[in-house]
Amino acid sequence: MSITGEQVLAALSAVRLPNSDDDIVSLEMVSEPFISESGDGSKVMLSLTVPADLAQQLEPVRAKAQGVLEALPGVKSAMVALTAERKLGQGASSAGMAPPPPPKMNPTAKVAPVQPGPPQQPAPPTPNGVEGVKHIIAVASGKGGVGKSTTAINLALGLVNQGLKVGVLDADIYGPSIPRLVGSNVKPEAEGRVLQPIHAHGLKVMSIGFLVAEDSPMIWRGPMVISALTQLLREVAWGTAEDPLDVLVVDMPPGTGDAQLTMAQQVPLAGAVIVSTPQDLALIDARKGISMFNKVSVPILGVVENMSFFVCPSCGERSDIFGHGGAEEEAGRIGAPFLGAVPLHMDIRSQSDAGVPVTVAAPDGPHAAIYNEIGAKVATALAGDQPSGPKIVFE
Repeated sequence: MSITGEQVLAALSAVRLPNSDDDIVSLEMVSEPFISESGDGSKVMLSLTVPADLAQQLEPVRAKAQGVLEALPGVKSAMVALTAERKLGQGASSAGMAPPPPPKMNPTAKVAPVQPGPPQQPAPPTPNGVEGVKHIIAVASGKGGVGKSTTAINLALGLVNQGLKVGVLDADIYGPSIPRLVGSNVKPEAEGRVLQPIHAHGLKVMSIGFLVAEDSPMIWRGPMVISALTQLLREVAWGTAEDPLDVLVVDMPPGTGDAQLTMAQQVPLAGAVIVSTPQDLALIDARKGISMFNKVSVPILGVVENMSFFVCPSCGERSDIFGHGGAEEEAGRIGAPFLGAVPLHMDIRSQSDAGVPVTVAAPDGPHAAIYNEIGAKVATALAGDQPSGPKIVFE
């Protein structure tokens, strides 16, 4: 049974603002619903536009709207995000809500004069851990096209081969690659608001790509992306206190934007693995990624040089297509560990496209050995004391 956008809006018209008779639909707070159909039900995603200063106060409204959608016949799961796009006075403004009463003042009380002082900077949010996860690491790059997702999935499998329980979160909302890399298009089951991760190759995996069709674009603004990422991080049954994941590997989107800052601010990242090719252009952006993680006090666990060299399968001649050794030199420059050099090889590409990573397809092969060594180095860093961040040198 499929559901229509009109049915979604009709159901949401019953959701009212606190202390108000106005509903979220009549106030034009609701974005156009994004509905993804599958054989066992519909996935509904939308955003609620709210004033930024009322976002926390309206979180119960968001939760109620999501619950209303999840209760609709034919809806398998729903995702509602808050986005602050309008200024106060448009849409859901303070005019639509009863303001809190002013504080009561004692007219006889003596008030000490306020002494001027330096402006106070807001304290950064304190990251909270994810239930059932011991360590969270980010696999990041300064730009796309350097093989970050392939490295992330094979690094995760390398950690599994160290005897660890590992999960993978695909944090690239706009371009999710993990479903293709693990060869699965299974829709995750939901128990209430908690999604059950997909099991693939000994990993627990979650991605927005499991919830929407592969060719469906995610035409979302930043706040909605961050809300979706937060839900994929915190509303997934990664593990329990009695049986936790040892490591959650987060495949970050390329760049140094909202997703990276959200991860750094909302969860205590144990560290970041930076992926780059040896090419100068890639290294320029990799330096930006390293600097960003340093600024938010996330230690660099190491640097991986991907597509480090190419060996011709016919003649055996080696070619340094993108140069060679640049990422290793960069790791030495900033004082971060160099985790390893991964060659540009057709087996890695073809197995990734087939959904069977080379670490699984050829576990005793030379490429699996490289990823296993990278996994061993990361596992050692996580098992020891909390690593300190590298010394960043600005030139």
